[in-house]
Amino acid sequence: MSLYVNSRQELLPTQTLALSHLIQRRIGHEPTAYITGHKEFFGIDFKVSPSTLIPRPDTELLVETAIELANTAFPQSCLIADVGTGCGAIAIALALHLPQANIYATDISAAALEVAKSNCRKHRVSTRVRLLQGDLLEPLPEPVQLIVANLPYISEPELPELPLEISMFEPQMALAGGTDGLMQIERLLSQASSKLSSSGAILLEIGYDQGSAVKSLAQKCFPTAKISVVTDLSGNDRVVRIFTDL
Repeated sequence: MSLYVNSRQELLPTQTLALSHLIQRRIGHEPTAYITGHKEFFGIDFKVSPSTLIPRPDTELLVETAIELANTAFPQSCLIADVGTGCGAIAIALALHLPQANIYATDISAAALEVAKSNCRKHRVSTRVRLLQGDLLEPLPEPVQLIVANLPYISEPELPELPLEISMFEPQMALAGGTDGLMQIERLLSQASSKLSSSGAILLEIGYDQGSAVKSLAQKCFPTAKISVVTDLSGNDRVVRIFTDL
């Protein structure tokens, strides 16, 4: 922005060199969010790094759905698990919009949790967002009422087709969902019965064509659950909503 405001001001040689370096990084397909070190999500500014997936607008529907569900089903007190938290965007957005909530945010990556820790401090939610390192739901010390997860759901055949900005720079373990894209989702569902309170709920972000498959997986793990798919503004499958009665 300052380049436009001060368009007649000549850059110093060091500034010219720094600008050229930034331009070369972008020409090399490095995402702008990694170059600047931050990304806005749900109206909130987050620090990001190559250790974390870049938050995307598609995931805002998951947050909106979680906020609505928590305010309706758990208006007084709500214990939430954000699984695969990355930079902490989902957990922090929920903490800022749900004053009644306490949140466990898990991730297998220590480097990602360091970024999430920085974001929790920035937005002053460290007392209500507890960061836990480990695989999916395994680190949870107690059952929760709501599980929210944006897990890897890109299938093996789709990975080579991703834009270079994604495939070259974003962490593969935050993208790759196995042969059909559902490996991590299936693993989470298999763990969930022991980590979810009675009459709890699970919200999962999914790929645009995965609604039926994820509903079938959820039905196997929770035969009596009420399961539905929430579509985005384009009419694509985006969130699977599971109400359990354990």
